[in-house]
Amino acid sequence: MNAVEESLSAQERRADAAQPTPHEAAGVAAPESLSATGKLAAKLLQMFGNPPVALVLWNGERVAPGRIEPVATLRLADRGVLLSLLRDPQVRFGDLYSEGRIEIEGDLVKLVGATYEASRSERRRPMLKALARLSHRPRINSLDGSRDNIHHHYDIGNEFYQLWLGRTMAYTCAYYPTEATTLDEAQIAKMDHVCRKLRLRRGETVVEAGFGWGGLALHMARHYGVKVRAFNISREQVKFARERAKAEGLDSQIEFVEDDYRNISGRYDAFVSVGMLEHVGVENYRALGGVAKRALGTNGRGLIHSIGRNYPAPVHPWIERRIFPGGYPPSLGQMMQLFEPWDFSVLDVENLRLHYARTLRHWWDLFEASAERVRTMFDEKFVRMWRLYLTGSIAAFETGTLQLFQVVFAPRENCDIPWTRAYLYGS
Repeated sequence: MNAVEESLSAQERRADAAQPTPHEAAGVAAPESLSATGKLAAKLLQMFGNPPVALVLWNGERVAPGRIEPVATLRLADRGVLLSLLRDPQVRFGDLYSEGRIEIEGDLVKLVGATYEASRSERRRPMLKALARLSHRPRINSLDGSRDNIHHHYDIGNEFYQLWLGRTMAYTCAYYPTEATTLDEAQIAKMDHVCRKLRLRRGETVVEAGFGWGGLALHMARHYGVKVRAFNISREQVKFARERAKAEGLDSQIEFVEDDYRNISGRYDAFVSVGMLEHVGVENYRALGGVAKRALGTNGRGLIHSIGRNYPAPVHPWIERRIFPGGYPPSLGQMMQLFEPWDFSVLDVENLRLHYARTLRHWWDLFEASAERVRTMFDEKFVRMWRLYLTGSIAAFETGTLQLFQVVFAPRENCDIPWTRAYLYGS
């Protein structure tokens, strides 16, 4: 029995004979008194800054916020759930929800968003940060490590992703010109937005670092008349993209290479990476910048599209462990480690945070509509795990916990740059 268990057991025994005492956790309302177990549950909420969330314990005891209506209620199945949450709340909450040992009544997006907001202040979460440092070490993105990390997320089956990514199979932030834009229309608009920023011209060559299921490469070749050489280490994605290119008669314009971005060679007019930087690791940014420098020479253009943050912070431990091993969304300051060592000029920075929130809501709707099929393909635990991942991601972008940066850059010597942004929005 560890220290937390010993403390809980001792306090539960004393609570049987204890006189009622006022609840001690600021911001949490309770009956005249709570049991020792209830007090520990309240301390758990206190660790997260007392979000507007109610806990209902296995014995029926309820711990709720004071003065405000909770956005959701969490029902804990047994004593072990509380113990696990006290030991490692950031990882174990997701695991326990996935296992069905925590049930949630209310809006899951609002629950996660309220928790993010309550724990946002650094002063409110020293214990959470200490627990994360002690219990979790992110996986590295070496040549072998990157392949393992990518395999964990992307090679679980193309059929699964086809259920909810839409016709384009684009697994990155879409771009919504209007409120009425559909998911597929927004993904195509995103591809055009990227191509316009790169000012692609027929006959040019493009190298793409990380190409997903090939949607952007196909779009560039079909609509902009460029030749594309694209690198990816996900075997499933490479196979899918090659089949798409052949079926659409574009295989002569596109070379899909199953290899790491570090092995890119040759000279190109444009360098583009959409949704890969999150998998690179800050320690490898200088190397990625060097790849871009060699690829572009003195006259090329480049674009990096990446999830990011307002300031450096580790990825959520549960996301890194269960969903995106090796993942890390950088701050803009960290992204500059790609550009500064190689004397690149940053030409344009755009934040599409709310576009990603809307993209995720569209994905979530499609995922929920396909939940029974996903359950058949995997199991109930997998469905709950991905439901939490998608809804948690929506909350992160809606609250500003995560950002979405598009950064356009060019070698210092390149003076072939636009005077205004009119080229982006003109007919």
